[in-house]
Amino acid sequence: MIDIRKFDTLGHADHGWLDARHHFSFANYYEPDRMGWGALRVWNDDAIAAQSGFPPHPHRDMEIITYVRTGAITHRDSMGNSGRTAAGDVQVMSAGTGVTHSEFNLEDEETTLFQIWIMPDRDGGNPGWGARQFPKNDRSGQFVTLASGIEGDDDALPIRANARVAAATVNAGESVSYDLEGGRHAYLVAAKGRIRVNGADADPRDGIALRDVGTIKVEAIDDAELVLVDSL
Repeated sequence: MIDIRKFDTLGHADHGWLDARHHFSFANYYEPDRMGWGALRVWNDDAIAAQSGFPPHPHRDMEIITYVRTGAITHRDSMGNSGRTAAGDVQVMSAGTGVTHSEFNLEDEETTLFQIWIMPDRDGGNPGWGARQFPKNDRSGQFVTLASGIEGDDDALPIRANARVAAATVNAGESVSYDLEGGRHAYLVAAKGRIRVNGADADPRDGIALRDVGTIKVEAIDDAELVLVDSL
């Protein structure tokens, strides 16, 4: 099955410094038909104003992946970690037994990002954080794994879930494919560009939920930047 969730149907919260769209129920947005997709629990499409951000706050028992689309985000946490993640790069925080962190846009321009939460296979464990650069040229015309808890995905940021976060860039008129194993769930968003997924058209930042489709074929109508989560 394939279900396209149009961008204008997503949950919306505008806090001034933060303009957020919620693909799944989150905070004051509640939609019983959109509580998650497999182990994927949150996909927020955030625009954070310059010199603002999320003050220190706690999490536990969640794998939190941040995919920066434009600008940069600066992370600090109660474990003593700090780092700046720029556009196209990724950071992962395993909340484990509990961690407090802040995420600020210290740039002089707006930062846009996808904030993705995946439920871990097991609760507990020591919290952790990591970030990596993923040059867009390396994922031109192919999906590259950014974060994963699947055996064999050794060249990716580790998460504590049987799930994978992958990304690709596709030139207009070209296509890319992803093989989805039976019983697994995929959720795909084009950060930019119109696309056609297994024959169904989608606009930038629409959510596309897929299951039991075998191969996912994505055709780029425009130059496109894709992010995909594959989970049980």
